[in-house]
Amino acid sequence: MEIIKLKPVFKDYIWGGNRLKDDFGFDTGFDKTAEGWMLACHKDGMNTAEGGKYDKMTLEEIIDKEGAEKFTGKNCLKFPYFPVLIKLIDAFDNLSIQVHPDDEYARRVENEFGKTEIWYVLDALDGAELIYGFKEKITKEEFKAAIENNTLLDSLNRVKVKRGDLFFIEAGTVHAIGRGALIAEIQQNSNCTYRVYDYGRIGKDGKPRELHVKKALDVSKTEPPKYDIKPFENEKDFSGYVSQRLCKCDLFTVDRYRVKNELTLKTNADSFNHILVISGEGEIESKKAKKGDSFFVPANYGEYRISGNIEALITKI
Repeated sequence: MEIIKLKPVFKDYIWGGNRLKDDFGFDTGFDKTAEGWMLACHKDGMNTAEGGKYDKMTLEEIIDKEGAEKFTGKNCLKFPYFPVLIKLIDAFDNLSIQVHPDDEYARRVENEFGKTEIWYVLDALDGAELIYGFKEKITKEEFKAAIENNTLLDSLNRVKVKRGDLFFIEAGTVHAIGRGALIAEIQQNSNCTYRVYDYGRIGKDGKPRELHVKKALDVSKTEPPKYDIKPFENEKDFSGYVSQRLCKCDLFTVDRYRVKNELTLKTNADSFNHILVISGEGEIESKKAKKGDSFFVPANYGEYRISGNIEALITKI
């Protein structure tokens, strides 16, 4: 097996901008680009390999060829399909206010995973805000009335953000990314979203975008969030690199590494590693790596080396 460079999948939702093209150098094929799916094995988007022996094969085809346990690792076998989806998100405008169901509700109603996720803020313009839960606990009846009376924004917890903030968003947390934020999102492999409020915007079909109020009322936790907006652990400075545990939960573990010289990591039988380069350039083994590149290191690969001046998010199960 070899380390695989993945080709992103891009989405042109109406709130997107140009930072994935201008800041990362992607040729997205769209005038405006909202999302880059950097690790995606989903019916709504599928990465393909760039170069190497798997060139142009989809990630799903590679997993089928090599075997899930051998290629993705034993920890992935507890999930019914590939467990994570990783995105870059450029919010040129406000995203809709939304909520995601938990696994039980999503499997019963949507035949899909629920969606717990983290947001790591890569950059934020002055005044950029994210919506993260409610200011104070309210009832479902008060939540419904706020939606109907167009006063929902008055009840929500609005947080000014800066680079390096970390949001842990459990399923059921009402949330939204505000204009001016550039986000790396690591989430359960689900595209199940219930839109609660959308600023009265019109979709590409000329009609107001659909809301999903009943389902949102079913799954929402109408209370303030439980978690602070910071990584789970502080930075640790080692010879050649700095590391920081952003998040560890039952679904995924995410670490940020700032490589100043060289870093050696390894995969074993438990899990693959996914590497998302968020700044700088260098090499991953013999492969050139720069800002925006996405690499899949199979389980059981063993040791691999990252060198140069690279900042990366590394996700495992």
